Amino acid sequence: MPRTPPAARPRPRNAPAKPTKKPVSPRRAAGRLVARFRLGAVWSGARLLIIIGIWGAVTIFLVSLWFTWDMPNPARAVTAARRPAIRLLDPAGQLVARFGDVSGAVVLPSALPPYVPAAFIAIEDRRFYDHGPFDSLGIIRAAVADIVHRRVVQGGSTLTQQVAKTLFLTNQRSLRRKIQEAILSLWLARHYTRADILGIYLNRVYLGDGAYGVDAAARLYFNIPATRLTLAQAAILAGLPKAPSALNPLANPQAAAARATEVLDAMVATKAITPAEETEAEAGLADAASPVSRTSWFALWVMQQLGPAIPEGQDVTLATTLNPVLQNAAQTALDNTIALKGSVFGVTQGAVVVLDAQTGAVRALVGGVGDREGYDRATLARRQTGSAIKPIVWLAGLRAGMSPNDTVLDAPLDLHGYHPRDYERSYRGEVSMGEGLADSMNTVAIRILLRAGGARRVIALAHQLGLDDHFPDDATMALGTGAVGVMQLAGAYATFFNGGNRVTPHGVLAINGTPLATPGPVAVADPSQIRAIAAMMRDVVTGGTGTNAYIPGVYTAGKTGTTQDYRDAWFVGYANGDVIAVWLGNDDNSPTRNLLGGTLPAAIFKSIAESGQAG
Repeated sequence: MPRTPPAARPRPRNAPAKPTKKPVSPRRAAGRLVARFRLGAVWSGARLLIIIGIWGAVTIFLVSLWFTWDMPNPARAVTAARRPAIRLLDPAGQLVARFGDVSGAVVLPSALPPYVPAAFIAIEDRRFYDHGPFDSLGIIRAAVADIVHRRVVQGGSTLTQQVAKTLFLTNQRSLRRKIQEAILSLWLARHYTRADILGIYLNRVYLGDGAYGVDAAARLYFNIPATRLTLAQAAILAGLPKAPSALNPLANPQAAAARATEVLDAMVATKAITPAEETEAEAGLADAASPVSRTSWFALWVMQQLGPAIPEGQDVTLATTLNPVLQNAAQTALDNTIALKGSVFGVTQGAVVVLDAQTGAVRALVGGVGDREGYDRATLARRQTGSAIKPIVWLAGLRAGMSPNDTVLDAPLDLHGYHPRDYERSYRGEVSMGEGLADSMNTVAIRILLRAGGARRVIALAHQLGLDDHFPDDATMALGTGAVGVMQLAGAYATFFNGGNRVTPHGVLAINGTPLATPGPVAVADPSQIRAIAAMMRDVVTGGTGTNAYIPGVYTAGKTGTTQDYRDAWFVGYANGDVIAVWLGNDDNSPTRNLLGGTLPAAIFKSIAESGQAG
């Protein structure tokens, strides 16, 4: 039976009628569209915000990590250990030099004279008690000053920021360091009171020359504890944080006093002191500043010599051989000579060594003019000796059987085409050994070398006396064409004035109270021959080429030396129990203007020897 199509099927009785769909009004349709759009926009916005928040958090994390990944742990840095201190004392027990950090007592601000913390606050952060870790007014004031002067002339850092920088950071100028400083300043402000921060600052601020904190600086510069500082001294210390190396009283007393005047002015402005107190303190500034220290050459040489012998990780006290009077006299004599006469003679540098003839103990060492921590010409440089080598040639002659009264011919020589000549370019015929040395005759020197057995015999003797450098194996050796160091030559000359013993130059006697073993004197020459050479060198001073070294009433003896083209000028001699070796020349080995060993070097020797009478 065929199926009835669905459209033709009759609707069952009682079946519900199919509802009729009402048309949607345009306003309602538009509302629905707007609602759907808003929902989508909200969802899209929310999703975008979530994405931005995630990436923002990641960015902040990475930026924070970049700023702080190497930032020190503040809690550890506050109690960080100082560097071990190495103190050098002279034979009288007085401090002459120091390396590392100065040890000072921890002092509370309340234990100090009130003007001590007031001085630091006045010059470094006068609104310290009126702001938090940052001073917005100070920052604005500093920015305006820098803009007006078109360069950085004023800082806006607070004491809290300075503590953060001092304890945790370096002096590098960068945005990264400034942000680290800000973070650490906030940490300090949260964990410490104002009084605590001031106390940390006063005990840890760097005040130059290895001194951290006011007590260490007070002991270093004024030899007193911080509790006994005067107002003038406090002003000097408060002025140091601006430039500790350049303004400290050991480096520049005048600059230290000038900066202290600024501190006193600031203290008057903040009403920490009265104008009358300022006037009284200013009158004491000159006495408060210490004289310039001149021991760096010696101290650095000692440190280089000891090397591994210095205990690591602990404070060390070295008992040294330094004589401060002679050290200052040697540096002053060299500096003044070059300053006053260097341009006349075309000479710019020099070196001096003073050592005890009996023991080899170095009593003064000057490595050059100018920078006292630069190239040490007294121990590192090697320069030709000129006639300063001749006493060793004369000693070789005596060892070969010659007598001080023997005569030697002063006349032209022809050594396979080599024609040595005397400085005066004239010849005197037969002369005694003493006359030949007193007047530094070159042809006599070569004839003595030949009679002594040749250059190798003289070189062997030089090595026995402590000159271990290379010497030319020919006749020119008698005229000083070999190069030696100032320290070496001083040590060799000691043999002529101690009875014939070789000594080893040294500068340290004990480490932390324990005596340091040093090689003792070793007999290397016949005492009678040594006395003969010393007597001849006495004639050099009394009537020969070294008369500028003569001191009435003082036994002096020595020998001049001048090299080819006047490149080097020497005087090495003896006075007051010491050997004093002086060299003058130019670092580039350029010739001087006719500078002789008997002129400026002999005068420097005399100046040092005369001061040694008081030392």
